[in-house]
Amino acid sequence: MVDSGETRVMESYRAPVTDADETRAGLALHLVAASTGVSMRALGQGQRLGVAALRARRLAMYLAHVSFGWTVERVGHAFGMNRATASSACRWAEDQRENPTLDAMLETLEGCLRAIVCGGQVRLTA
Repeated sequence: MVDSGETRVMESYRAPVTDADETRAGLALHLVAASTGVSMRALGQGQRLGVAALRARRLAMYLAHVSFGWTVERVGHAFGMNRATASSACRWAEDQRENPTLDAMLETLEGCLRAIVCGGQVRLTA
């Protein structure tokens, strides 16, 4: 954008994400990776994800949404995506719950996430 002879760079909107949200998003990703056999390396690529990694990331986003009670906007920010991408991921994952095997896995992972995060936290202080 040019204004009065100055060149300004318009930065895209990016909501602040807490360390706790990033940790929880990472936990969801790790649990999905461990359960599906998709490597964290594949999930963390800076390039376009393969089909398996894309599906795994969608499942992790959905798990964060249902396990932590996050809005899709918060899910998107925690995973470095926008709200529309998070919403699409959650809709896709919800549709996949018709598969009994996948539904059972998601049910187990939801319980794990809730137990780890909501089961009582210990604060480590210096």
